Amino acid sequence: MTALSEASALDPAGRRPRRAQGTPALPGLPTAAVARTQLAGLKVAGQQPMTGYSRAKFTHWTGQGDACDTREVVLERSGRDVKRDAECKAVSGTWVSVYDGVTITDAGKLDIEHMVPLAHAWRSGAGAWTADRRKEFANDLIRPQLLAVSAATNRSKGDQGPDEWQPLAKAYWCTYATAWTNVKATCQRRLGSLP
Repeated sequence: MTALSEASALDPAGRRPRRAQGTPALPGLPTAAVARTQLAGLKVAGQQPMTGYSRAKFTHWTGQGDACDTREVVLERSGRDVKRDAECKAVSGTWVSVYDGVTITDAGKLDIEHMVPLAHAWRSGAGAWTADRRKEFANDLIRPQLLAVSAATNRSKGDQGPDEWQPLAKAYWCTYATAWTNVKATCQRRLGSLP
């Protein structure tokens, strides 16, 4: 991804990106001004080959206590009136898929989206990370890395970055760019190279 394509999606006035009405805020989402600073500090490098890549090398969804895994935690924080069964599976609730604005009432029709996709991370250097670092990245509940979206939009995005794909909901573009920049900058700082 180029610095120019990331910057072009940020709020030009440096304001905190507005989220689409009725959608939850992502954890750790910085202001646009902070994201601009993070963007300026990103190392831009060519993509590495996919040699050795497998989604299985990014252990997910890990246990988060009370029989819940990462997926179920994201579903609960992203939805309204979410009810869970004894095994912590979401059995009812309402979710707004921020990528396309679609309201969903069946958790089975939602994917948990990695803001920076696992394959994209691999091409950016995650192949050199330890298994524990990849596990942390794939289950990151602190930063704006995980969100519940419609399966259709998650699959249309695939492993693309903002230079190749944007959410259908244009109202989410600034949030998307800010979250992407934050995840990339955090990885570069904490986990080792992820340009």
